[in-house]
Amino acid sequence: MNLPSNKPVIVGVMGTHSTGKSTFIARLTHELRRRSVQVSTVVDLGEHAQQLGLPILHNHTWVSTMWFITHGISQEMAQWPHADVILVDRAVPDALGYYRAALAHRSEEPDPDLTAHMETIVRNHSQVYDLLYRTTLDESIPLGTDKPRDNDTTFRELADQHVADVLRDLDIAHRLLRAHQHDQAVADSVDFILDRLSEDVEPTGTPEHQRL
Repeated sequence: MNLPSNKPVIVGVMGTHSTGKSTFIARLTHELRRRSVQVSTVVDLGEHAQQLGLPILHNHTWVSTMWFITHGISQEMAQWPHADVILVDRAVPDALGYYRAALAHRSEEPDPDLTAHMETIVRNHSQVYDLLYRTTLDESIPLGTDKPRDNDTTFRELADQHVADVLRDLDIAHRLLRAHQHDQAVADSVDFILDRLSEDVEPTGTPEHQRL
């Protein structure tokens, strides 16, 4: 995929609920703005989906998942002209992982053609991300109370497993974000972003995620 030369640096975070994604995004935003980097964020779309009456979490359907994927992409694209860096709370592969987890939770089989269509969109769009993190489940950390949550711990574990499986199956490069490693991950991300912003424009034609 040939990406525009003026593309902002895009960092995404994925993983099951209550694993520190939003906290990490907030910390990274703060550190970048301290360095006068123009940052835009794309927030978790779960609350918006609920307001629209779309099923989420273990009730995810193909339709609701496609909404998360396409609306997430649209939200990211809307920020391109306005920022040096875009930070995405739940990059698009996350939605596919949650859909797979919901099907497993309900013991349902996916439609192979519909799933293949969804996987193609996710795989292709993932090339725009310069850096991706996947959080890992730490069961000692309780579920948060600041947003709607699924209290089913089995589904929480399924989501953790299936987000990881999506990244493996679609061969999407990423880094792990463990609960006790946020300080180092923030520092590493800041260094990565500042280096990328200082680089000359790289030749087009090489997917960004392959250069992690």
